[in-house]
Amino acid sequence: MSDPIKDFEAQRDASIAQQGQDKAVKALGLQFLLDTAKYHYSYQYEWLGRPIIQFPQDMIAMQQLIWQIQPDIIIETGIAHGGSLIYYASLLELVAQCGGPAGAYVLGIDIDIREHNRAAIESHPMSKRIRMLQGSSIDPDMVAQVRNLAAQQKRVMVLLDSNHTHDHVLQELRAYAPLVSLGSYCVVFDTVVEDMPDDAFPDRPWGKGNNPKTAVWQYLKENADFEVDSQVDNKLLISVAPQGYLRKVR
Repeated sequence: MSDPIKDFEAQRDASIAQQGQDKAVKALGLQFLLDTAKYHYSYQYEWLGRPIIQFPQDMIAMQQLIWQIQPDIIIETGIAHGGSLIYYASLLELVAQCGGPAGAYVLGIDIDIREHNRAAIESHPMSKRIRMLQGSSIDPDMVAQVRNLAAQQKRVMVLLDSNHTHDHVLQELRAYAPLVSLGSYCVVFDTVVEDMPDDAFPDRPWGKGNNPKTAVWQYLKENADFEVDSQVDNKLLISVAPQGYLRKVR
């Protein structure tokens, strides 16, 4: 007798795989991202009252991963307005209500936490599951502090979303990816920079050939502990993090 749940999952996974092989559909996804960039599309969303600066597809992907992994700690570099911290904290709150880790929290790191953003984050109901550290994510003292906090937890997830230059992201990967627990993820955001036009970021130090995706490529050459979860890419189609969902496999 067949299992209807497993049958549904198998059909879904087959559709995702087929979709990922459809070059025309994948091109449409990238074209949507390129066409909406001039409108700052990713800046148009909030989570529980705070700007999140993410694509909805990536938010849903993160929800699925957080439910699957049920991390004790999520380490995120880059805070900005704090919407993503609050989003992940609220998901950890839901996971805890469903029997997950009761003390799970998000650790946010940023070189410059603006006072108005800090005040908004600290006054939010989800602040009980948020800790923040100010300083460069690649400073040796910061890395040591974060490693100490991660060592106290069983399941660790890492999200990199700060300075998007190749060198900075590669240093973050070398520092923080090893903290990820087996089967969990290191997600590198804004890898899509590599797929955008050369002149897409004239006022930024990153661009084609110098961005998070090139850092991911370099790190994967150095380290066999991670692999790109291509199913996530094939499913999302529209994402700021293509080839950025890295699963720890050993």
